[in-house]
Amino acid sequence: MVAIRFFNTLTRAVDTFEPIQRDQVRIYCCGPTVYNYQHIGNLRTYIFEDTLVRALRYAGHQVQHVMNITDVGHLVSDADDGEDKMLVAMRREGKTSEQIADFYTKIFFDDCGKLNIRRPDVVCKATEHIAEMIDMISQLEKRGFAYQAGGNVYFDVAKFSAYGELAKLDLSTLRSGARIEVDSQKRSPLDFALWFTKSKFEGQELQWDSPWGRGYPGWHIECSAMARRYLGDEFDIHCGGIDHIPVHHTNEIAQSQGATGRAPAKWWMHGAFLLEKNDGEDAKKMSKSAGAFLVLDRIIERGIEPLSYRLMCYSANYRSELAFSWSALEAADATFRKVRSTVETLRESGEPAEITTPRGRELLAQFESSVFDDLAMPRAIAVMHAVLGASDVEPTERLALLEKFDEILGLGVKQWRRVLTEIPAEVTALADERLAARRAKNWGESDRLRDEIAKRGFAVLDAKDAYTLKKASS
Repeated sequence: MVAIRFFNTLTRAVDTFEPIQRDQVRIYCCGPTVYNYQHIGNLRTYIFEDTLVRALRYAGHQVQHVMNITDVGHLVSDADDGEDKMLVAMRREGKTSEQIADFYTKIFFDDCGKLNIRRPDVVCKATEHIAEMIDMISQLEKRGFAYQAGGNVYFDVAKFSAYGELAKLDLSTLRSGARIEVDSQKRSPLDFALWFTKSKFEGQELQWDSPWGRGYPGWHIECSAMARRYLGDEFDIHCGGIDHIPVHHTNEIAQSQGATGRAPAKWWMHGAFLLEKNDGEDAKKMSKSAGAFLVLDRIIERGIEPLSYRLMCYSANYRSELAFSWSALEAADATFRKVRSTVETLRESGEPAEITTPRGRELLAQFESSVFDDLAMPRAIAVMHAVLGASDVEPTERLALLEKFDEILGLGVKQWRRVLTEIPAEVTALADERLAARRAKNWGESDRLRDEIAKRGFAVLDAKDAYTLKKASS
C-alpha cells in the first residue's frame, strides 16, 4: 500500500496516514445546511473532500464516506445565538421547512453533479436521526457531562478537560472575555446547547418529544450522533471547512468523547476559505451572511464550464486561501478548454496504451507523489501539463496517463471526444449561395441566406472569400 501523508489539524503536522482498520477508511464530512443555495466557496470544500476520497480509493483503500444534511437546529450563529437558519428561510420564502430542505438539497446535489463531485456512500438527514441524538444526550447526562437549565439541556465544558484542544483555545481568555448575558441559563458562557425546549424565538416548526420536553436538537449533537451511527465510536477522518474548527468541531469532540470515552476521529482535515477579489478591493471571505454570494449557475450563465471552477480550485492547496476573481476563473476556463482539446486530439491517435516507458512511469510517479503529499494539487496539475506537452511520450501513452490522473482530478477526461458534425447538403448549398451573394456584394441576400442557415441549426463563419459551417450552440 502506497504511503500517504496528510496534515492533521489536531496535531498541526503532516504525518503518514494509517487507517484504524487495514485498507478501510471511514470518513465523515460536514454537509450543507439546506436553508439556501451553497455558494462556490462552500463547493470548494466539497471538491477538496471529493478529491481526498478519490485519492484514497486510487491508493487501494476501501472508503466509507458519510455526509450529513442539516435540516434543523443550525442557528444563525455557530454557537447558541440567533434564530434557526431553517426558520429564517421559511419566513423569507413562505414555505415549510421540509419544502425548503428538499429544494436546496436537490440544488446542492445538482451542483455536485456539475462539478463531478461523487455522492457520498451515506447521506443522512438530521431530522431522520433524532432518536440517535436523544440517546447520545442521555448518555452525556449519565456520564455527568450534561445538565438541564431553564428547560434546555447543555454540555458542561468544565467537565471535559480536553475542551478546545483542536482549536488550541485558551479557555481562561475566552471565559474572561465572554458575554454572560448571551444565555443566563448556562453555568458557563462556553457551555453549549444539546437540546432546546425553550427558545429565544417563536415559530420553531420542527419539534420532537424527548425526556426533557418537546423541542429540537442543537446543531453540534447532530454530527456526533450521525457519525457514531454510521462509522462507530472511532473513525479515521473528519472533514469540514476551516470555520468549523473553533466551535462546531470543538463541540463535536467534546460530545462524542464525553459520551463514549473515545476521541471520535483520528484525523481532522479542513479546507480553507475562498476569498472574493474585486478590482480595487481587498479580498474577503465569501459568505451567505453577507447577503450577496456567488452560486455555480452564475458561472454557467457566463458561458464558463463548471469543471473549470474545479480546475481553478486545484491552483491552491486545500489548506490555503484561494482568491476568486472573474479574470482568474476565465483563465482557468481557457486552460480547461485547451486541455480538453488536446485530449480530444490525442484520442484520435488510438486507444490509451499501457504506461510502460521509463518517461511515462516517471510522470505517473511524479503525479502520485504530489497527490499523496497532503493533496499537493498545484504540483499534480503541473505534471498534467507536462504530460500534455510531452513530445517524448507517444500520444496513446499520454492519453493513458491523463485518464489515470483523472481518477483523482475528476475533470471527466474519459468522456472527452471530438464530436464531428455532418453538414447536410442543403445547408452547404445555402452557404455556397451566400458566398456567391457576398462576392456580388448583395448584402441583403447574404443576410437572408445566413438566417436560413441558422433556422436549420447551423452558423456560418466568414473568412476572406471562404466560409466555415458549424453546429449552432443551443
